[in-house]
Amino acid sequence: MIVRGAVLREMGLPSPYAESRPLTIEELELAPPGPGELLVRIRAAGLCHSDLSVIDGSRPRVMPMLLGHEATGQVIQSESPDFKAGDTVGFAFVPACGTCAPCAEGRAALCEPGAAANTAGTLLSGAGRLNGVHHHLGVSGFADHAVVSARSAVKIDPELPPEIAALFGCAVMTGVGAVVNTARVQAGQAAVVFGLGGVGLSALLGAALVGAHPLVAVDVVPEKLSLALELGATHAIDARGNDVVEQVQEATGGGAHYAFETVGSAAVLGQAYAATRRGGTTVTVGLPHPSQMLSIPAVSLVAEERTLKGSYLGSAIPSRDIPRYIALYQAGRLPVDRLLTSTVRLESLNEAFDTLAAGTSIRQVLVL
Repeated sequence: MIVRGAVLREMGLPSPYAESRPLTIEELELAPPGPGELLVRIRAAGLCHSDLSVIDGSRPRVMPMLLGHEATGQVIQSESPDFKAGDTVGFAFVPACGTCAPCAEGRAALCEPGAAANTAGTLLSGAGRLNGVHHHLGVSGFADHAVVSARSAVKIDPELPPEIAALFGCAVMTGVGAVVNTARVQAGQAAVVFGLGGVGLSALLGAALVGAHPLVAVDVVPEKLSLALELGATHAIDARGNDVVEQVQEATGGGAHYAFETVGSAAVLGQAYAATRRGGTTVTVGLPHPSQMLSIPAVSLVAEERTLKGSYLGSAIPSRDIPRYIALYQAGRLPVDRLLTSTVRLESLNEAFDTLAAGTSIRQVLVL
């Protein structure tokens, strides 16, 4: 079939993207799904920094590529016994084979065949269904239809508005998961979140959900800090100041038990590490450029029993966690809808990524 989608053919074109137009809207040939795959009509797809990092070249991928990894849609054709036509699905941006060593240990985010497929720009099977164009993280959601591995899909409630449902596949799963799966924050423990984009505010929502206190938000955008206070933060700190670490330590009575870095900056990660107390844990979710290096006092890891951890995909098991988080949203305990800044159309994606790069939006969602 012929589909319309947003294709990136060259990384690193200069901003503003409204002028350089790195994403081109093209008609492409999409092959039918193979065994264990689904043809899905895409309903909505979120714009994430992981997409932007491919556009600007800081997260190199094989080219050309049809972008978009945070999406939701309706199954049109199923070649998997686990799904049927008409099912509403969300996607995980790491397909989980279910049989490799990490999958057997319950660490779906570290699936080895899934990582290899994502690096190659293919589906989990190793095949590509887009003629002449690579898949982005097994999804390629910036198109009206996609073929995906059933191992990338999770059944979700069809009553959920698509522009909200899309957010659970990356922002919510990553941010909330970093709190509840990776860090396992407990009620009454002090937490701080550095960076208040979609993932950072999701982490803040997760920390508020489990009862972290005090709960500190750090960003450079005043409007995001104000929203963080509305969503449960007890303190908001402007990161443009020179004493951010000291302010976090004061707000948390000597440093946070848990610090979450969601910016993708080694410098900010260093601040997050310094802002924890003795015995504290720093969890990093952001993806900095591979050339960035982190420098910390090595002795502090032992002498102060500090912990530095990475969290990918929120250390999630998507088939378990996405429905749980949706249920919490529907119960009014996880106000994910507050993350939605605006909806956009396919033809305005370049302009929307200018907005994302400027840091003035939380989550824009492409509605198809």
